[in-house]
Amino acid sequence: MAIQIEPGLPGRLIVRFAYSPERVAKIKAIPGRRWHPEQRLWSVPDNDSVLHLLPSAFEDELIERTIRAEVPDSKVYIAKLREAVKMRHYSPRTADAYASWVFRYMQFCGKRPEETGKEDIARFLSALAEHSNVSASTQSQALNGLAFFFTHVLGRDIGFIDGIARAKRARGLPTVLSRAEVKMILEKMDGVTKLMAVLLYGTGMRLMECCELRVKDLDFQQRQTIVRSGKGGKGRITMLPNTLQAALIRHLDVVKALHKKDLEMRLGAVALPTALGRKYPNAPKEWGWQWVFPAPGHYVDRETGETRRHHLHESILQRAFRSAKIRSGIAKSAGIHTLRHSFATHLLEDGYDIRTIQELLGHYGASSVMCRVVSRCRLNSLQMP
Repeated sequence: MAIQIEPGLPGRLIVRFAYSPERVAKIKAIPGRRWHPEQRLWSVPDNDSVLHLLPSAFEDELIERTIRAEVPDSKVYIAKLREAVKMRHYSPRTADAYASWVFRYMQFCGKRPEETGKEDIARFLSALAEHSNVSASTQSQALNGLAFFFTHVLGRDIGFIDGIARAKRARGLPTVLSRAEVKMILEKMDGVTKLMAVLLYGTGMRLMECCELRVKDLDFQQRQTIVRSGKGGKGRITMLPNTLQAALIRHLDVVKALHKKDLEMRLGAVALPTALGRKYPNAPKEWGWQWVFPAPGHYVDRETGETRRHHLHESILQRAFRSAKIRSGIAKSAGIHTLRHSFATHLLEDGYDIRTIQELLGHYGASSVMCRVVSRCRLNSLQMP
């Protein structure tokens, strides 16, 4: 398969190629490259310097560039879509995914979205399955993004769309690591990434739930972790293993010293959910709202122009876990999310009922029985490696 380059979101180019470690290493050498896990593709900045680097990076390989007609006012449509997503309090990742699919749809049709209909949507979704070989979940995400765009931006209800070539839905089994394998991998990790990985295994949290954890979400007295930014905006309470408390307290001492240094430099602010930052102007600098796992540097918020500190990027933990798995000699296709599968499986092996495990994983959201559930888990928490 040749290296395929095609337009992406405004200012970005999509780069497609058959997977190989050598090609991934080459694309990672391109400045500004970005991996999009939802669509499983790479993108690079659309500028002259990157276009000059691509042929030299992928030397001796055939590069095919697809030029597609630009849709008038495409940036206006994408801006309206993002505003509609923001008004409904969807996550920024949802906004990025929807914007990507709407932009690709407009390029596929080559005309304004108002001039398209169900037949065009069916052709686009069928092309994804037949030519791009996307998964069933990716095709469904594209349909959801287009349905949202037509309903909330264009004010049109597309209804049921017939004649779509459906992508085949794979029925795979989740990978689960044994206790010994979890211990082998964690022993190959160190520092903050090891603490995060152990916390994921000991609480069953998702990757982003751990990255977005705030200081006030760790309750050492009740020995519980409060997940406020769960999937679908649902909060829940899960356990906080006793064996992790000392390490977390030492880690928070380091984070507090970093926050104190930021405050001395007239910094120390973090982003708050919804409009809390406007309602409580001093809250972004309060200790309780700080990230448990902060990033080493600062960034400038595009909307407010304020210099803030972000949480540690999830890719750092993903790379550290993958490297530790390879060094431990484990051949299973396991990622950082596998720790969540292992957490649930090992609790099931220890005799916990499925309802308790579902509550801890957040599959039913927080409920009135959470205090009872967490109390039971504290009495016989998961044995940490």
